[in-house]
Amino acid sequence: MKTLEINIGLNQDYRISVSEKLNDLLADFQIYYMNLRGLHWNIKGKNFFQLHAKFEELYTNSSDTVDEIAERILTLGIEPLHTFQDYLENKSIRVIKKTSSGDDAIRSILENLSELLIQERAILEFAATNNDESTSGFMSDVISEQEKLIWMLTSYLS
Repeated sequence: MKTLEINIGLNQDYRISVSEKLNDLLADFQIYYMNLRGLHWNIKGKNFFQLHAKFEELYTNSSDTVDEIAERILTLGIEPLHTFQDYLENKSIRVIKKTSSGDDAIRSILENLSELLIQERAILEFAATNNDESTSGFMSDVISEQEKLIWMLTSYLS
């Protein structure tokens, strides 16, 4: 792992540790992004127009989050993962394949989001105990957005 000596008030051991966790999250967010793209392209059925548009909104938002995660890692003085091989080797969420049913797609997204939340909460706690307000605030914002999305997607399935 490449590191850069950077003085942002956080010690190097912590910066390396939190960056490793953020890199794992980055890998999963890249998989989540690709899952959403695939669902967007392959959705079929009576809710096609609604879900096609929603999945585009979700992958656009997740692309922004991917960028923010990578930039946080860089701010910590560490190089973010940046190859598909790295993402596949470090992912923990399931790759979604051959899903065209709206309800199945939503269930798969909910499964991915649940996995992401586990990581995000762990990073939030780790950052908070190390006085890393920037990472804590970022994770808090991401978690809030995902909780709302989970509520909405769950309501869609009800």
